[in-house]
Amino acid sequence: MQTLIRAFLFSVESVWAILTGYLVWLTGNALRAPRVTPLKHAEPRFRFVILVPAHDEEKLIPGLLANLAQLDYPKPLYAVHVIADNCTDRTAELARRADAIVHERVHAELRGKGYALQWALQKIWTENVPHDAVLILDADSIISANFLRVMDARLTRGERVIQAYYAVRDPERTWSVSLRYVALAVLHYLRPLGRTLFGGSAGLKGNGMVFAADILRRHPWSASVTEDIAYHMALISAGERVTFAPDAVVWAEMPGTLAGAQTQNVRWESGRIEMARQYVPPLLQTAAREKSIAHLDAAMEHLIPPFSILAGVSAACLLAETALWVFTPRAKRRVTPGLALAVANVAHQVIYLCAGLWLVRAPRKIYTALLYAPAFVVWKMWLYVRVALGLDKQGWVRTARD
Repeated sequence: MQTLIRAFLFSVESVWAILTGYLVWLTGNALRAPRVTPLKHAEPRFRFVILVPAHDEEKLIPGLLANLAQLDYPKPLYAVHVIADNCTDRTAELARRADAIVHERVHAELRGKGYALQWALQKIWTENVPHDAVLILDADSIISANFLRVMDARLTRGERVIQAYYAVRDPERTWSVSLRYVALAVLHYLRPLGRTLFGGSAGLKGNGMVFAADILRRHPWSASVTEDIAYHMALISAGERVTFAPDAVVWAEMPGTLAGAQTQNVRWESGRIEMARQYVPPLLQTAAREKSIAHLDAAMEHLIPPFSILAGVSAACLLAETALWVFTPRAKRRVTPGLALAVANVAHQVIYLCAGLWLVRAPRKIYTALLYAPAFVVWKMWLYVRVALGLDKQGWVRTARD
């Protein structure tokens, strides 16, 4: 029986070692990658349309619009367009008061961010709104004052699709929010930064995305629940790549409790699983055929489960290997390959996590929130298993706000 258990554990640990080794490789790249965008002394020249899809966001939209009014960028070169999508509150009224251009949309069936963006883009093109690039922001966000200057510099040097660092607003508010900050430090900062050294695509995170105007015309926006992932795959297939701007930051509010985050997480994880099934085989085929590291990297990003799942399974394997070692007669005890691999997997994940927190200069309180990580891992694994088995399904539902 012990032999079978050891064989099973070793097979899981071997797969986990490949995934963890890939993350360590990205970590090494990220630590060497430049983290500041060189800004030219010439005056900015790119004209931006800032699109803000909003559904019943009267509490948060004023904060974003006040933030956008204070950007370090010439005001004639950017215009804010709020898409009041199926709103039943004062979102449109408050946006107009803040001098935003408001587009009100009502549709009983085609609901959600993807449909709202499709509709608004078509409207902007039909009305010939002058612009060189489009920035998409969620209504619960604020951005760094230098945001458009950084994007202008990157567009000037030929970048066509750019993802900002999408971070957590008020990360010390609750332990649940702090742990989301930790997750996004590695997922939204370390990994995209690591890809900059080998020409990989940073991916689209759904918020803080900038597109050269012709990109959105040539590649229609997706209306799926995971519209950012689907659109990224369309760009990869067309030979485009997403670059990363680590010094342009968008901060978004996150639910303060696990219960509040559940619908959001179900939507994300069900979308990730479906995207992996759909895109990993063709990405691997293209990677093998064209010897493309960018396509292999995109496939790996889909294959890696959420970090809480990766860490939870690694910890369980290490506990099991340790138990087998303890219950082995003292005279026969030795460090088995499985035990060594389990220790290495956990150690590499600690390195990856600590490097991500160091890169984003995480506040001290964030580290203390890691004490709650076991509870979060158990919750996430339970949710992930339910999603994988099809027991929890979630279409577009507005995330609960505090």
